Amino acid sequence: MRHGKKNNHLGRQTAHRKSMLANMACSLIEHKRINTTVAKAKALKQFVEPLVTKSKEDTTHNRRIVMSKLRQKDAVAELFRDVAVKVGDRPGGYTRIIKLGNRLGDNADMAMIELVDYNELYNLGKTKKKSTRRAGKKASTAKTEAPVKETKANDEEE
Repeated sequence: MRHGKKNNHLGRQTAHRKSMLANMACSLIEHKRINTTVAKAKALKQFVEPLVTKSKEDTTHNRRIVMSKLRQKDAVAELFRDVAVKVGDRPGGYTRIIKLGNRLGDNADMAMIELVDYNELYNLGKTKKKSTRRAGKKASTAKTEAPVKETKANDEEE
């Protein structure tokens, strides 16, 4: 029974599964999007998102952790150099899975997994939200209104 077991074994032994996910993650970082089955895409999402989070803080320790998972120096360098800069302000959700339909040969469910910030089609019409807090808005509007009232009072006295 697999009570409480959260990872999908994907019909592979542990070493094969880890190597496959590492290779797929390196391909995703290099090409920014890859086509695979839905099950592998979901497993890859769980594998790669913590690595992208680690890459946001460029320390030797984080590089070593990511290198132990990915095992390709070029992919680690690109992750820390390019990808981390682009997703620096995003609080999570670095990948997107888009279902593509079934594969012709064996009718497997196919999906495209991509890094969210690299898809220009989805990001064209959207502008970035400003992160504001309500208390900050009230305080800032009160400050801007106060000088305006003072200037009107000064004009009436003259």
